[in-house]
Amino acid sequence: MTLRRELEDERGSSPVEFVLVGTLLTLLTLAVLQLALAVYVRNVVHDAAVEGAHYAALADTAPAEGADVARQAITRAVGASYAEDVTVGTSEELGHATIEVHVRTTLPVIGLIGIPYALEVEAHAPMESLGDE
Repeated sequence: MTLRRELEDERGSSPVEFVLVGTLLTLLTLAVLQLALAVYVRNVVHDAAVEGAHYAALADTAPAEGADVARQAITRAVGASYAEDVTVGTSEELGHATIEVHVRTTLPVIGLIGIPYALEVEAHAPMESLGDE
């Protein structure tokens, strides 16, 4: 066989192509799954903040109870390490007193391992009152 024929010979190229394309598709699939996990964690944390704000805004509850509700919801869904920084405060929105729940947590990058305090969400709820105000 001449050198030219050997260079044009494509025998054995299919397994190499399969490995290269298979690796690329596997990485793409894992990236999509990781993005879906990050969106899921963000939605869980946001929904927990909303739930905590609504609970804390009730007339017969303390703001700290709303933080506890948010922590419990996050812990049940993704783990206690994601519920470490939950704060509750009050603010004024459009002339009405509101409860504000702020959650800072980990943004998952590889599985549930990620960048600490990179994900921040906040939720507001109007405060209830018992009486004529």
